[in-house]
Amino acid sequence: MIKKVDLELPHKEIFASPTPLGLIGLAISCAALMPVALGYTVTPAALKTVAVLALLFGGGCQMITGLMEFANKNLFGGTIFTAFSFSWVYLSWSFYSLANGFMLDHSVALAVDAVLLVIFTVLTYGFGFFSKLLFLFLLDIDLLYVCKIVNGLTGTQALAFPIALLTAGMGLIALWIAMATLINPVAGRSVFHIPGPMFFAPKKSRLFDFTQRYTIFEILYKHWQKNAYKEMELKDLQAAMKEKTGKDEIVHELFYLHEYGCMVLTFDVFEKEKIHTLRLNAQGLDLYEQLVLKKYSWS
Repeated sequence: MIKKVDLELPHKEIFASPTPLGLIGLAISCAALMPVALGYTVTPAALKTVAVLALLFGGGCQMITGLMEFANKNLFGGTIFTAFSFSWVYLSWSFYSLANGFMLDHSVALAVDAVLLVIFTVLTYGFGFFSKLLFLFLLDIDLLYVCKIVNGLTGTQALAFPIALLTAGMGLIALWIAMATLINPVAGRSVFHIPGPMFFAPKKSRLFDFTQRYTIFEILYKHWQKNAYKEMELKDLQAAMKEKTGKDEIVHELFYLHEYGCMVLTFDVFEKEKIHTLRLNAQGLDLYEQLVLKKYSWS
């Protein structure tokens, strides 16, 4: 019986990707911050409204997202969303306290911002391995914290407007990535383009070299396309292997593939252990089509 071959690791995500939820929550929180950040309103009512929205959408959505990412075995996503959710809870509390006339300790807040800058700077590098846009997203956050720290050290609000712009940029990028994650698969095309990685990790070397086995399949598959189930002589296969790989010692591979059920071997009349001719059987053809020609992949 021919079966679909799956070489992927047996990992199944528990939840659908929660990333859009966290990013949409972030975008809404940033939108709520904008009137205050731009100085249009700083009334107690405005501060409390921001506090509630930051708690629900910033803290709540990202906490849920982070926990779901952990459940899906996504360490990177789970860590950043969960940590960022606590940052939004802290921000929510600070706005609520300010609305009630309570000022946070300046030194403690500055120390926290400094540590967060270090954390997000390192994470920026990590996100560069996923996408240039994610790298830009984290870079925006880095610059935002730089501005906050400069304001804190100088005791001024000189960089309040750049902070507002960076907050808006963070929300817009988050919304773009969320829409790309939601809409692109549904539309079947890149409506919201996400660029590729900025950095590339070195490829891990394979523990097993499939070159020889792959070449055997390639040659025999082409032989089948031209000759159907007419068998190929061993010497012809060895000559083709010699030309392609520089090696013709393949008998052990042929016996393995025969035992595996992918190949038909016909032995010499006089020397029973000597292979005379061979061909791929239906299972061998199907295996090659699945693993190499991606028979069951639709894009």
